[in-house]
Amino acid sequence: MNVLINIAIITGTIIGMELTSWAMHKFLFHGPLWFIHKTHHQQRHGWFELNDIFSIGFAAFALWLMWIGHLSLDYRFWIGAGISVYGIIYFIFHDWFIHNRFKAFKSNNRYLAGIRRAHKIHHKSTEKYPSEEFGLLVANRKWFKNGAAK
Repeated sequence: MNVLINIAIITGTIIGMELTSWAMHKFLFHGPLWFIHKTHHQQRHGWFELNDIFSIGFAAFALWLMWIGHLSLDYRFWIGAGISVYGIIYFIFHDWFIHNRFKAFKSNNRYLAGIRRAHKIHHKSTEKYPSEEFGLLVANRKWFKNGAAK
C-alpha cells in the first residue's frame, strides 16, 4: 500500500509542478522576474543562461525535501522525488527536444509536435508581453491539430 501512496504523491507532485510552473512562468517570470527570464527569450551565448537559476532553485528545493525526509522516507522525500522527476521531464522536453541544448531528437509524434509548436509560439515574442502558452506539458488544443501553424 505504501508503494501506491508514494507513486500517488510523485504523480500528484508532477501535476502540481506543471500547474505551479505555469503560474510562476506567466505571473512571475513574465512579470517581476523578467529581468532574469528574458535571457531565455534572447539568443544564447554559451551553454548557460541566467534563466537557468530557476532550475537550480527547484533542484535545490527538491534535494532539500528529499534530505529532510530520507530517514523515514516520508511524504517530503516523495514530494522531492516528484519535483526531481518533473525536472527530468523538463530537461528532456524543454532543453533537449525544444531548445536543442543537445542534438535534438526527431519525432513525428502528434503530442510532441504540438508541444513544440506551442513553445515556439511562446518564444515568438522576445519581449515580456505579449506572450501565450506558459505550460510545459499542457498547451492549447489548436497546436495539436494536423497542419497547425508552425
